[in-house]
Amino acid sequence: MVKKTDTQAYDGSQIQVLEGLEPVRKRPGMYIGSTGYDGVHHLIKEIADNSIDEAIAGYATKVEVVLLADGGVQVTDNGRGIPVDKHPKTGLSTLETVLTVLHAGGKFGGGGYKVSSGLHGVGSSVVNALSTKMIAEVVRGGVLYRVAFAQGSITEPLKKVGKTDRPTGTRITFYPDPTIFTETVDFDYKWVVNYLRHQAYLTKGVYTAVIDARTGQRQAFYFEGGIQSYVRHLNIGKDVLSDTIFYVEKQVEDCMVEIAVQYNDTFIETVKPFANNVLTPDGGTHLVGFRAALTRVINDYARKNGLLKEKEDNLTGDDIREGLTAIILVKLPDPQFEGQTKNKLGNPEMRRYVDQVMSEYFAYYLEENPAIAKKIVGKATLAARARKAARAARDHVIRKGALDGMGLPGKLWDCSSKSPADSEIYIVEGNSAAGSAKEGRDSKTQAILPLRGKVLNTERARLDKMFANKEIVAMIQAFGVGIGDQFDINGLRYHKIIIMTDADVDGSHIATLLLTFLFRYMKEVVEGGYVYLAKPPLYSINRGQKKIYAYDENEKDKVLADLIAHKKDRGAVVDDEQDVTKQAGVTISRFKGLGEMDADQLWETTMNPDNRVLIQVSVDDAEQADAIFTRLMGDDVSLRKNFIQSWAKNANLEDLDI
Repeated sequence: MVKKTDTQAYDGSQIQVLEGLEPVRKRPGMYIGSTGYDGVHHLIKEIADNSIDEAIAGYATKVEVVLLADGGVQVTDNGRGIPVDKHPKTGLSTLETVLTVLHAGGKFGGGGYKVSSGLHGVGSSVVNALSTKMIAEVVRGGVLYRVAFAQGSITEPLKKVGKTDRPTGTRITFYPDPTIFTETVDFDYKWVVNYLRHQAYLTKGVYTAVIDARTGQRQAFYFEGGIQSYVRHLNIGKDVLSDTIFYVEKQVEDCMVEIAVQYNDTFIETVKPFANNVLTPDGGTHLVGFRAALTRVINDYARKNGLLKEKEDNLTGDDIREGLTAIILVKLPDPQFEGQTKNKLGNPEMRRYVDQVMSEYFAYYLEENPAIAKKIVGKATLAARARKAARAARDHVIRKGALDGMGLPGKLWDCSSKSPADSEIYIVEGNSAAGSAKEGRDSKTQAILPLRGKVLNTERARLDKMFANKEIVAMIQAFGVGIGDQFDINGLRYHKIIIMTDADVDGSHIATLLLTFLFRYMKEVVEGGYVYLAKPPLYSINRGQKKIYAYDENEKDKVLADLIAHKKDRGAVVDDEQDVTKQAGVTISRFKGLGEMDADQLWETTMNPDNRVLIQVSVDDAEQADAIFTRLMGDDVSLRKNFIQSWAKNANLEDLDI
């Protein structure tokens, strides 16, 4: 091995030392995750979380976010106000220290906050570093103080502005730096609404509000019931087993455990665990404790009251959690999250604390509400029977060679590629379109799975019923990921699952049924970005042998306008009184369905990777998606009726096939 030499000396001068907030601007992704949409909105969260922490501590009752017309954001609370006295360590005011020094804040001990959502205490200073301008205003003792910064450096030293009638509290105004956030610096009003709604649910008795000065929109939230209101919100559109929500709030040692539980008649478990108002989607010790207690308490009650026979097996956790809606909120002084993203709580003591509180108080709840307890046990017992029936149905299907990992559905026209990354499967309605798709496809990478008629609405079906449905079984077979407790995302045979249906009402309905199935039973496939909607053209604009395809009305009008403009540019005479198709010198065909296209047309317009339009299905907000599926695909007809009536005014009658 030859040792490398360099004429330039490698000494201390080559070592760069980043001071103050320089590291943040140099490597912003390390502090806020990304510099795209998520990152710019994370700035709001960092500042607003501090205000929420004041509310959690019992010092603030109001948090307001204003999206300013000039592109800035203003966050105001009526808490104690960040101290303005001289900090003993930095020599600066405490306010300046919090906004300019990393890892400075009231969350590292010393009595500032017993609990807080922020783990590292870097939030305010990071936002300051990544803003072209930040103005901090504090009111303490009826006096207004103000300091201003640019890219983290002081431009206006802290000064006492004077007496004010404004209530005590803190106001932070900042403008994200477009040289850092190159993708966007425009804030999404809906994101802020969603964030503040959740904070109002999780912080009982706090008033949150958002005002969009750009559009005049405003929304405010106040939930006296806190997480009980949240549970009630999650169960909208579902038939609940009881109107009574189990709720407990109990301090254990120096931690607070708060739990709300209500059952509904669906087959879906909706449990949201939070630690210091931070959602932990991967669970953690608090969720483990909750589940263990819930399973044990319900089994004990069922045995004690003869609802489970001596020879019957205990109900499983999955049986008991069917139709469960629950919020677990723990507050603790030193949360140990696994990873910077805070997806999972690691504090071992929280398992014991939550188990203890849930065991004691949920047992009381069942004893005091025997009618509700009987319904919960009855539902779990029914789920156990359905589970056994589903296993029997699955075993029966396996015996026929369908789900053993070897057999593929007979009607599947598979692709020759064995690489999932290169392979895609088109789910096609009807044999006519499937025939054209099979003929026109690239057989190396494109598989075709035809489905017959309307797919089962899985929003209202258990696994045993699904195993009896040929179309559902065919998809399970083809995808290779299994279902239920057999699900394994690593078995996915295609990295593009493309739903290709007609561009009409029936086609949309079938696509929705397919998405319902995928969202409810193969959620990881959707979350992984593997599901797409094909967008076939609605119109063929024909000029001689040349065809131009338009995917909607607006695109058709634009094509016609461009053709007419082009004719005029060439000096051709165009009669403005004529129909636009005659002005453009074309004829227009409207496709009623994929079956009307021959193989070449289908390939050219909808299947050719170079030309096609695919819409990737994403779940940005699983809670909202869940609510939409419940509303549109559930049992409650009134919710669908209200939805249709609300949106009917936006419908274009000319686009409807009536």
